[in-house]
Amino acid sequence: MKIVVLGAGQVGSTVAHSLSSEDNDITVVDTDAAHLKSLQDTLDIRSVHGHASHPKVLIRAGIEDADLVIAVTNSDEVNMVACQVAYTLFNTPTRVARVRSSSYTDHPELWSREHTPIDVLISPEQLITQHISRLIENPGALQVLDFAEGRVQLVATQAEPGGLLVGHQLKHLREHLPSGGDARVAAIYREGKLVQPDGDTVIQDHDTVFFLAARKYIQNMMKELRPLDGPIRRIILAGGGHIGGSLARRLERDHHVKVIERDPARAEAIAEELEKAIVLVGDCADENLLREEAIDATDVYCVLTNDDEANILSSMLAKRLGAGKVIAIINRASYVDLVETSVIDIAVSPEQITISDVLTHIRRGNIVRVHSLRRGAAEAIEAIALGDKHSSKVVGRAVEELRLPEGTTIGAVVRGEEVIIAHHDTLIQEHDHVILFVPDKRQIPAIEALFQVSATFV
Repeated sequence: MKIVVLGAGQVGSTVAHSLSSEDNDITVVDTDAAHLKSLQDTLDIRSVHGHASHPKVLIRAGIEDADLVIAVTNSDEVNMVACQVAYTLFNTPTRVARVRSSSYTDHPELWSREHTPIDVLISPEQLITQHISRLIENPGALQVLDFAEGRVQLVATQAEPGGLLVGHQLKHLREHLPSGGDARVAAIYREGKLVQPDGDTVIQDHDTVFFLAARKYIQNMMKELRPLDGPIRRIILAGGGHIGGSLARRLERDHHVKVIERDPARAEAIAEELEKAIVLVGDCADENLLREEAIDATDVYCVLTNDDEANILSSMLAKRLGAGKVIAIINRASYVDLVETSVIDIAVSPEQITISDVLTHIRRGNIVRVHSLRRGAAEAIEAIALGDKHSSKVVGRAVEELRLPEGTTIGAVVRGEEVIIAHHDTLIQEHDHVILFVPDKRQIPAIEALFQVSATFV
């Protein structure tokens, strides 16, 4: 696939890294020559220096025969205009754009071919708000990912003493779940290394476990792996930007929410938008302020500013003062491994969340949902099985018959409203939504090929 990426910032670089290793022809456009040189030194890509929405620059980037343009510059307006130019002048088949401002995203009527022809609109603020909300709704989870419109979820959590299954073999799992309940452990990471799960695998303390289950069984499965956390009632959000304001609106109905914002004007603006949440003007690194607001009695402290260093320092302070759980946005990938678990309970990477949404619209082979995992090294995928036994490599076959890449597991099959936890003899039918865990993203082309329908299928 020939792809033009507009913007060599953090998101654009992550997109280029993710796609360049998958037999794609990638060109990156940016006004920063240093960023482009850095990417070219490490990746097999082309680069074009220039303004991303200018037609002459796009022509130099190969837009005339590109399959896809991904506009992820730091300017919403440049991204929107670039997609308009790509559509009007070059008829680029698929146009993806990042648009962050709610002033635009609150008006869905804008996004049509007659107005702003963007096929896929990515709003990092909305994605991050949804991501953090799911973590708060599922105490103890490190990640909560939806598939099949939320009917099934992939959850990552850390096994701890007191979990019913800790110290026991996986084959005993179903004995503990409620009648009719089922779940599948898709992957286990022990000291950073993948452990391929089977019935004889023993869950150990501190294992990071990825499991799939119907939404209604998630809490039952969590009890198998760790003592259940208490309900979350008190939440403090540090940072009243787009994410902080959106998250406060989403959480204030069911939680006691406070927002700390340094800018008095911004604090006043979001206070007018909120119904129940309390907005405080102050510095999230002010120890006296955190003490006054009873940080030691706070169930979740979310640090959401644009400054990684400030987020880390504020998180360290909150943990030292007794905050229950700390969730922080960390943009730099090099910082995440340094601070997660030791300083911050959960580090949220905007780039990894955004790249998941981009990949969903790039994957071939009837793949309809992608979540990037393990800093982009692994993926969880939802694919639709189409065709029949003659034209498809999966339809009409049991899971044990499929030629899956090494380590890849099928965790669940969604058939209409029914969630079927996959076992070796589960038969795949046409139109099934198949949920896979792929531990090595280099195996993605094999998965795409597996779910492609042959030319004989009409």
